[in-house]
Amino acid sequence: MNETETVVKTVQVEKQSNGIAVITLYRPEAANALSKQMLKELQTIIYELKHNPDIRVVILTGAGEKAFCAGADLKERKGMSENEVKQAVRFIHLIVNEVALLPQPVIAAINGVAFGGGLELALACDLRIGALEAKVGLTETSLGIIPGAGGTQRLPRLIGSGKAKEIIFSAKRLTAEEAESIGILEYVVPREKLIQKAHEIAETMAKNAPLALIQSKIAINSGMEVDLCTGLKLEELAYNALISTEDRLEGLRAFTEKRSPQYKGQ
Repeated sequence: MNETETVVKTVQVEKQSNGIAVITLYRPEAANALSKQMLKELQTIIYELKHNPDIRVVILTGAGEKAFCAGADLKERKGMSENEVKQAVRFIHLIVNEVALLPQPVIAAINGVAFGGGLELALACDLRIGALEAKVGLTETSLGIIPGAGGTQRLPRLIGSGKAKEIIFSAKRLTAEEAESIGILEYVVPREKLIQKAHEIAETMAKNAPLALIQSKIAINSGMEVDLCTGLKLEELAYNALISTEDRLEGLRAFTEKRSPQYKGQ
């Protein structure tokens, strides 16, 4: 690379003063497909947000009106050896899982198509909002493969095994309304109101105690994988982790003084 060349960022992040961070997948010319460069940049951003106590909620969206994320970059993959394909799939799986493991609540604002790895990325988020024009699907079986970044595991846990099997086996592409009706999307709104809706939800979360948000997410996600008795114990442990925090005391003071609490994540 000579001195006049610059590397164009494929992921952008905006950190706002209200504790909300917006991550934008920025390859609109390639339907925001997950290239190796994009995955590396996303990994760096995730790591930074994970360790940033000022960020309380994350919104993940795509640039342009065509796509949230079309999944793996198949043009890039076309020239790969079998071993390189395995490594590429493993890397996508890793990054999608790192999104799921972010301690903050993560909202997917699905502005366009989310197929294959794109839907798997959205499934790793805590909530999903779709534009009316959006379409989603795990379409891998139509390409001779299966979802490889958590889709066969997260989708059944979200909507039940029967519906998940139908969607995966048929490689069906769902409209936003269809996706909402079976629980893949929490909300469907006109595209021009998508980010506004995501911010409205994020703001209702960001005003609350950040440590409580983190422990709530831990309790819910961990509890979903175990029996009820074990889940209730996990909830107790998550609650106990908050008893000694300054935020809990601030919440009590604010309630007594009839004012809004000023949480610091401590």
